[in-house]
Amino acid sequence: MARILLLIALCVLPALVSAVRPNPKPFSVEGRVYCDTCQAGFETPATTYIAGAKVKVECKDRKSMQVVYSREGKTDSTGTYKILVSEDHQDQLCDAVLVSSPQNDCKTVAPGRERSRVILTSYNGISSETRYANSMGFMKAEPMSGCAEVLRLYQEEDV
Repeated sequence: MARILLLIALCVLPALVSAVRPNPKPFSVEGRVYCDTCQAGFETPATTYIAGAKVKVECKDRKSMQVVYSREGKTDSTGTYKILVSEDHQDQLCDAVLVSSPQNDCKTVAPGRERSRVILTSYNGISSETRYANSMGFMKAEPMSGCAEVLRLYQEEDV
């Protein structure tokens, strides 16, 4: 009987301790923000990346869909952002979300490119603390010159 209790204690105690311990290493949510210069709806060779764009990581409760966590960041000179998140958000839906663009000629959010889902938990088998979000983008009001040639690269040709 004592062996069974000892075995249970050795199995259950570490699980309880790790469940209440805060995440020792913060997650790093990383991604890029672009300007769709050709209004293609995706990144092309003519795409530029936006320095100084505001992005936030937002987590919502799965049941109520109320925002329970939000943290904002900015892109660097290459259009890349890194937002540190110290908590584990296992039971929440988290997204990287566009907030604003500093470029007056590229402020309209590209439809379907305004958010990117990120998984912020250590309980899913991913060993790295870095979480990569899909690129998100704004688009110009008018396509820049030269876009017709760029978009031809994506057309199928009958062979």
